[in-house]
Amino acid sequence: MEEKETITLYDEEGQETEFEVLGIVNVEENDYAILVPLDEDENEGEEAYIFRIDTDENGDEVLTEVEDDNEFEAVREAWEAISEGDYDIEDVYEEDIDDEEDIDDEEE
Repeated sequence: MEEKETITLYDEEGQETEFEVLGIVNVEENDYAILVPLDEDENEGEEAYIFRIDTDENGDEVLTEVEDDNEFEAVREAWEAISEGDYDIEDVYEEDIDDEEDIDDEEE
């Protein structure tokens, strides 16, 4: 059985949500993480979220919300072509997730 790659993100109130990393897609020389919450209640609609993978001033990878509509649509279309429409991509900045989070890979 293949192990899922997961990360934990924190919202503005410090509440943590664990996400499965469905994949990484490269669009116009940028990498984007496609994430889906592991919490069953949050994952009822099979909704995935897009974060751009950036590097902070310390050289650490951080996830940044995609606020530009054109960038968001380009990534959504690229992911949906790869995943064959298995997930609906939600506009992440409508959620209460901080716009930059460290990537914490957890292997179980």
